[in-house]
Amino acid sequence: MEIVHYPVLHKEVLENLPIPEGDSLLIDCTTGEGGHTSLFLERYPNLKVIGLDRDRVIQQKAIERLRPYGSRFTPVLSSFDDYLSTADAESADAILFDLGISMFHYVESERGFSFRRDEKLDMRLNPDEGISAQDVVNGYSEEALADVIYRYGEERYSRRIARAIVQRRQEREIERSAELADIIFHAVPKDYRYGRIHPATRTFQALRIEVNGELAKIEPALKSAIRVLKRGGRIGVITFHSLEDRIVKWFFKDESAKDDKEIRIITRKPIVPSEKEEEENAPSRSAKLRVVERI
Repeated sequence: MEIVHYPVLHKEVLENLPIPEGDSLLIDCTTGEGGHTSLFLERYPNLKVIGLDRDRVIQQKAIERLRPYGSRFTPVLSSFDDYLSTADAESADAILFDLGISMFHYVESERGFSFRRDEKLDMRLNPDEGISAQDVVNGYSEEALADVIYRYGEERYSRRIARAIVQRRQEREIERSAELADIIFHAVPKDYRYGRIHPATRTFQALRIEVNGELAKIEPALKSAIRVLKRGGRIGVITFHSLEDRIVKWFFKDESAKDDKEIRIITRKPIVPSEKEEEENAPSRSAKLRVVERI
């Protein structure tokens, strides 16, 4: 099944990250399948985009999608914190982060991101580095596993779930996403199994965050982004859950309150999708866009 990425808050991103006339540069820190990048390249004929991604497979999709723009798009296989830490100071006119996980990963990657599919437990955005979800599930102690599920999934039944996982892995190694989802389903109370969201939702989120070190990368990347941004340029960050949004919110708030501040907050309240967008693109419902400007 071929999935084409639908860029979340596309109108709002274009409106709040204006690009100056003439030669200019946007760094798309989370290019995915190139949805946001294509919008910017289409609107600004003199714009060049450096597109970052950790996933070689999805980056190839972006390369194919953006081929009509030729050398105006430069793909870079890198995590955004690593790239921005060495990028030239005051070199970018705008910087965009979309911290959501692409539908590609849930539907096409076959890496166990979705509890609704029976796939090998991996969850790495870059399959060539780091530990997998299978390593975490089968290798962490019960206490460490419970802490990950509670901290990154805000799951109230984290200890029950961790206990059930440890009990099952004593029989055999847990290797498949469907098996893990089933363990979680039967570990929680019956009235919790049929709630608003599937009982495995928070645990799968927690494992994905742990495997990819997602939250730890945000603040260092934002610090570097301010240095890389030209004066008058803007940074936009789209988040999808409270843990990452909290980091972005307080980082921007603290930086803008310093005596020697370098940024001002453009969005006092985060921009959220319109009702129309939520109807057309259900995953956008939890999206929040925060924007700052370098002064």
